[in-house]
Amino acid sequence: MAITPIVILIALLATAVIVFGDESTSGAAQAVLLTSAVITACIGIFGLKIPWKEFEKSISENISDTAPVILILLMIGALTATWMLSGVVPTMIYYGLKIIHPKVFIVVTFILCAMISVLAGSSWTAVGTVGIALFGAGELIGLPAGWMAGAILSGAYLGDKLSPLSDAVNLASAVAGTDLYKHTRYTIYTALPACIICLIVFTVVGFTVHTSGNISMESHLAAIKSAFNISPWLLLVPCFTFFLVVKKVPAALTLFASAFLGGILVFLCQPQVAAQVTGGHEGFRAVFHGFFQVLSSHTTIETGDEMLNQLASTKGMAGMINTIWLVICIMAMGGCLSAGGMLTAITEFLLKKIHTTGSLVTATVCTCIVCNMVLADQYMAVLLPGRMFKDAYRKMGLAPEVLSRTLGDSATVTSVLVPWNTCAVFQSSVLGIATLSYLPFAIFCLVNPVIAIIVAFANYKIHRIDPETGAEIVTAK
Repeated sequence: MAITPIVILIALLATAVIVFGDESTSGAAQAVLLTSAVITACIGIFGLKIPWKEFEKSISENISDTAPVILILLMIGALTATWMLSGVVPTMIYYGLKIIHPKVFIVVTFILCAMISVLAGSSWTAVGTVGIALFGAGELIGLPAGWMAGAILSGAYLGDKLSPLSDAVNLASAVAGTDLYKHTRYTIYTALPACIICLIVFTVVGFTVHTSGNISMESHLAAIKSAFNISPWLLLVPCFTFFLVVKKVPAALTLFASAFLGGILVFLCQPQVAAQVTGGHEGFRAVFHGFFQVLSSHTTIETGDEMLNQLASTKGMAGMINTIWLVICIMAMGGCLSAGGMLTAITEFLLKKIHTTGSLVTATVCTCIVCNMVLADQYMAVLLPGRMFKDAYRKMGLAPEVLSRTLGDSATVTSVLVPWNTCAVFQSSVLGIATLSYLPFAIFCLVNPVIAIIVAFANYKIHRIDPETGAEIVTAK
């Protein structure tokens, strides 16, 4: 009974992806999630005698918890639009194309996104700012979109898994009951091998992959410079954003301030773009209309270069509506599964089969991946398995940082690989590439869970405690 709604959900979502393809998250996945939520509630009501009010309460709590995420999504939609039209992203692309050699562009992209993600503490911020610029630059060079997206996301999730500022890192350490900095230091044992693999793969790919067609970099540089006023002063905008991040200003406020500043700079630094946005009209009414149109809705400008036209086409906050719609439906399904106790029942069954450190870590990794697929939310994929397995780790004499690291090695990094997961929906919509198109190239996200399992079976650097007192008795083997 517990596994029935999960099987139905996976089958329906898989069918939706096959039938609708890249358009599955434009309505089909949302409808599937709500259908599965209703089926789950019916099983609970008629099979387990759980009143509907319990499901309703759980759904309401889940949706309420996503309010900050929804606000951040809207702010990032506004930020990506204003940074593009104000010339911030074009400036980053321009200097990136001039400074970074095409052969090392992919590996440098990985490194830069990792650095920004560590500083910002957010893969979403890294992808929504520098990631967009690097992806656009890679397109202009003619590098394969899959490899570019894979490098961006690999770097972003490496940083997201290591940064003390990351929500996912703080959540994993909190749910496991370990110190934040002990968790981040311990995570290096699995993150470093995955990072080395990425550096090798992306370097080799950069020197061997063929660009698509005959790409004239000089012509694209000239097109960027003719369409936008390029200035290093514009790079102060992302510097301002990272300053706010370092000062720990709330993410929504940071993104709003950055988006608002970008909107002002459209009219101060890019008069030719502003003229297209306002339709050539002048005065307060035209500027007011143009400013909030850029923040909120679809804006298209003519640059004289077809590829640059596509890059400069922005959607503002409206571009995030499908993502928000999907998040709400995901929370409804997750609420029904939580109220019905389905995943808890399955985990209790699995724990009866676990007798070694390797098998426990493997079960945790697999459960986190399943939660990413079923609950379709990174935070829930950290929270639920963390609560389920916490006692099992303690009874086996494993330190809490072993659990927190495993949560990061699985729930955090695989969330972006599931097409209907909130992380994947956001990243694919921001970069403009389908999840299944970048999935084979997101090397870090693919190898990190495997390394976590190998390290556990090898019993390498596995911290242990006294199950009774919680005192550490073995630091490493």
